[in-house]
Amino acid sequence: MTRTPRPTALTAALALSLGALSLTGCSDDDQMAYQTDYANHQPLRVTGYPSVGSLRTVQQIVWHLADRNADALAALHTEDEDAGPKARAWIKTYAKDAQGQVTANFEDEGSVRQEVVLHFAESRRTQEITVRIDNETWGVILDSPNPAPESP
Repeated sequence: MTRTPRPTALTAALALSLGALSLTGCSDDDQMAYQTDYANHQPLRVTGYPSVGSLRTVQQIVWHLADRNADALAALHTEDEDAGPKARAWIKTYAKDAQGQVTANFEDEGSVRQEVVLHFAESRRTQEITVRIDNETWGVILDSPNPAPESP
């Protein structure tokens, strides 16, 4: 007879494995800041198959929106132009929504680039984003926000 592991054992094993993965390439200060942000925000609901890097980046995007931190959001931008105006537009458009429940649908595989659809429960709007590796660091292509109504 095969025993099914208890949910708490599975949760603990997953937390340990994700913790070990997230430490790769991060300083202790980065890891502490991430853990603090994680504890201070609503959990992000996830569908699809994110990589560790794409998940962490999308979480940070949503957290920066919720905190109305345009500078931190702009710092995740991977393109060469000044992202300040776009980050402020994102804050204006999504800050309130990001404080509520958000689901991120990770499409395709995410080894170096991944398309993600954010679903904001509060407004029932969606926003597509692209997260990718740029100079060995995950970030986002911060386009102008283009909210769409949620499909029925």
